Amino acid sequence: MTFPTANEIDAAHERIRPYIHRTPVLTSKQLNLLAGAEIFLKPENLQKVGAFKARGALNAVLSLSPEERKNGIVAHSSGNHAQGVAYACQVAGIPAYIVMPENSPRVKIDAVRGYGAAVSFCENTPQARQKAADQLQHETGAVFVHPYNDYRVIAGQATAAKELIEDLDEDPDFLLCPVGGGGLLSGTALSAHYYAAGTRVIAGEPEGAADAILSFQKGEITNAPFVKTIADGLLTTLGDKTFAVIQEHVTDIVTVTDADIIETMKWIWERLKIVVEPSGVVALAAVIKYKGLFRGKKLGVILTGGNVDLGSLPF
Repeated sequence: MTFPTANEIDAAHERIRPYIHRTPVLTSKQLNLLAGAEIFLKPENLQKVGAFKARGALNAVLSLSPEERKNGIVAHSSGNHAQGVAYACQVAGIPAYIVMPENSPRVKIDAVRGYGAAVSFCENTPQARQKAADQLQHETGAVFVHPYNDYRVIAGQATAAKELIEDLDEDPDFLLCPVGGGGLLSGTALSAHYYAAGTRVIAGEPEGAADAILSFQKGEITNAPFVKTIADGLLTTLGDKTFAVIQEHVTDIVTVTDADIIETMKWIWERLKIVVEPSGVVALAAVIKYKGLFRGKKLGVILTGGNVDLGSLPF
């Protein structure tokens, strides 16, 4: 496997730059006191479509030739990748066909349709998602863009950590992000490797979807023993491409409970006045839970998304 190179990540950044926000770096003295560390937050909840997923989707779609693009794009996603692909297809002026689980948050379904995509629904299992996407691809001739197990997507996601590294005066000791399918984590790890060689990368994962930590420990892709978490964006398992990068370039994976996630989410809403979804706060929840690991260190933390169903807040 040939991982995306620094040149490919640089090219991805140039390709998507006109269509994304360069999200700011946020700091909080109260947060630094709470965690006992110097924390720099990258709020991708303020990104186009409300999540970092716009980066990978744009890079994947805009990397295709006009001939490849002409029949549109098929994707499956519970929400943020769906919105990313729908937005990327709107930018490219091509059709988007999105398969979403029937229990996807209404706010995410409405947003996907708002970008002009055609939405169809399936049972919420990986097999049902892929089967429905395969059927759509067969019917339309569209190109399938995987939510994370695609090097073009990974290179796009890597641009979030690249920006964070560029915007800090010196390289952080650690970069942290959540892990679901591993697209952001593998991209973050590659950016640290290329642009901040001394920086270690750690992922946070919900206890209720703990497949990445088991895979990391066993050295092979392993399913979670049970799946039940409020962090609905992190329910996917690793792909072979993402896992290979994670094995080589990630220092560790740690888990947090739903209670940790909810408490951190509430703290961010109350103190930082920004809207972050449960999946989006998992890395920061890990910093607070394991603060002994990070005491006195300089941390970059990616808040990954802010697409919350306001009708079902956990607090």
